[in-house]
Amino acid sequence: MNDPFDALLLVSFGGPECREDVIPFLEKVTHGKHVPRERLLEVAEHYYHFGGASPINQHNRELIAALGSELAEHGPPLPIYWCNRNWHPLLPEAIRQMRDDGVRRALAFVTSAFSSYSGCRQYREDIQRARAEVGSNAPLIEKIRTFFNHPGFVEAVVDRVQKALAGISGDRLPQTQLVFTAHSIPVAMANGCRYAEQLRETCSLVADRVGQLPWTLVYQSRSGSPSQPWLGPDIGDWLREFSQASERPPVLVIPIGFISDHVEILFDLDHEARSIANACGLQMVRAGTVGTHPRFVRMIRELIRERMDGLPPQALGTLGPNPDICPETCCLSGLPMLPSAST
Repeated sequence: MNDPFDALLLVSFGGPECREDVIPFLEKVTHGKHVPRERLLEVAEHYYHFGGASPINQHNRELIAALGSELAEHGPPLPIYWCNRNWHPLLPEAIRQMRDDGVRRALAFVTSAFSSYSGCRQYREDIQRARAEVGSNAPLIEKIRTFFNHPGFVEAVVDRVQKALAGISGDRLPQTQLVFTAHSIPVAMANGCRYAEQLRETCSLVADRVGQLPWTLVYQSRSGSPSQPWLGPDIGDWLREFSQASERPPVLVIPIGFISDHVEILFDLDHEARSIANACGLQMVRAGTVGTHPRFVRMIRELIRERMDGLPPQALGTLGPNPDICPETCCLSGLPMLPSAST
């Protein structure tokens, strides 16, 4: 394929924007997953806690605006399109608009830093299904590699962590425990990808740059059957166990697995985890996600330049950059049947 890249497609998970959207959104997320109705209604309450709207769509609009300014100033001057896996604007809607605008070949930036079925392969499959739905004139779309160890991501996280540490009193700061969190996934899925390994690498890279503070990696937002093993420990369980120590140093929670403060941050961490920490007598501080941090926005432009201009890929640590083109064995689900579902 010799056509140049002529557009960028930002692809995200999506979320409801009003109370009436919540149940249809969750039904789409859990379609084919055999989630009990009572569990779906329980999760719906997380959204109702914030008036029925997830902040994720607005965060994506803000990221697109920041990236648009970055590309306008530094190039390449690509038009940016936006779509979601689970709520409007959906993938077929965006790809149809791209086709009508004459786009022939686009790069896709997926708002997931780490490799897993839900965060990598499933997005590629969704893009191909949407292209097939649009038809033979749909533009070709190539996914940009994951960025878990890109300097821009790591540096943006470090800056958020340092700002959060400033909120801890000086005499307690040297004992502060860094607690990195990421969305849990089934162990069977984790065995088919490098998700946990990449998370540990990024945690180490950030911790090394913050200073000599102890750190651990925990998981959150599990949504699967109790009979199915998922990655752990869960942050709530970890907080309860940690509080049993004779000394209770401050805990700085760093949502390393997420790039924006959406409902799984605001409810699962700021509400549930904080309630547990308070009940256990722990001081809990949370670092912000990278969001529209200027270094993170510049990272996206650098990833675009890698693909368009053949620049050497940037990567910190020992794992190296992920390949530009995912191999066929990339991020297998490891499950007998995996529907379109939440990460």
